[in-house]
Amino acid sequence: MASNSPAAASENLLDVRGLRKLFPIRGGIFSRIRGYVQAVDEVSFFIRRGENLGLVGESGCGKTTTGRLVLGLQKPTAGEILFEGKPVCRPDGRIRVNRRDMQIIFQDPYASLNPRMTVEDIVGEPLYVHGIASGRDLSDRVVQILDTVGLEPRYRHRYPHEFSGGQRQRIGIARALALNPKLIVCDEPVSALDVSIQAQVINLLEDLQAEFGFSYLFIAHDLSVIKHISSRVAVMYLGRIVELAGTEALYGNPLHPYTEALLSAVPIPDPTLRRKRIVLKGDVPSPINPPSGCHFRTRCHKVMPICSEIVPPFIEVEPGHFSACLLYGTGDAHGGNSPH
Repeated sequence: MASNSPAAASENLLDVRGLRKLFPIRGGIFSRIRGYVQAVDEVSFFIRRGENLGLVGESGCGKTTTGRLVLGLQKPTAGEILFEGKPVCRPDGRIRVNRRDMQIIFQDPYASLNPRMTVEDIVGEPLYVHGIASGRDLSDRVVQILDTVGLEPRYRHRYPHEFSGGQRQRIGIARALALNPKLIVCDEPVSALDVSIQAQVINLLEDLQAEFGFSYLFIAHDLSVIKHISSRVAVMYLGRIVELAGTEALYGNPLHPYTEALLSAVPIPDPTLRRKRIVLKGDVPSPINPPSGCHFRTRCHKVMPICSEIVPPFIEVEPGHFSACLLYGTGDAHGGNSPH
């Protein structure tokens, strides 16, 4: 993992440190705050230039909120987000983001495209808004971008309802590529597509990265997809990252009990082999009132009495392999070594 030296820090395109996001719960006549939803809790990670970081976890664990915070679409409650060494949030709380360098591909290709705009308008709008192209030059650029994502130029005059789900997602990818960004947040971009189409879109994303060299924060709940496209993987549970490692290390030797349980549910493409399934007991706790200590302790098959008393630090158990579990110690006074 990256060290604390300035040289190492400059290699990172994105640095997230101690990120928190609380959503207030209001009620009563005067809409007073009755509590908070702890959507993201002390999340830290980094993304190098040209790297894919997969962010995986159950629905409601805070993956999408983390992506929106990184893009500056929401203001964090606490923590720091650095893009190319510069903070995304100003000291006064205002968002400072270069929209040309950070883009997003949404989950639902049916809801993310304006049905009243043609493909040329959708893909060309970022170019026009940022003053990059207009008129015939804009039209030529749109044709070039559509060709890059595998869509015929004649499609540019059509509307979103005239396309299949896979084609719509290619339009969404084209829109994200229009400004030649450095970081693309992929918010479950293939979960709404058929399996055969998923493979095509994932291969397209890989080919585009090889050609243009941008980085991905790839959010998904499908472990097979994450394994295929990511170079490193962060596992998230109830607002916290519980394990982070290189893809081969995490899938070959999961350290956190939650990661073990997730991987035990992944089917093996061989009828002669059978994986020992770890069934998690109970339901995911409410983010309004999460358990004390380790958030995962109420469902963990390796729980210890101390797990209810101490918040497990995110420590480096093996070189480049981080885990937040008391099975590997309580860390030092500062919470152990972090990914930074």
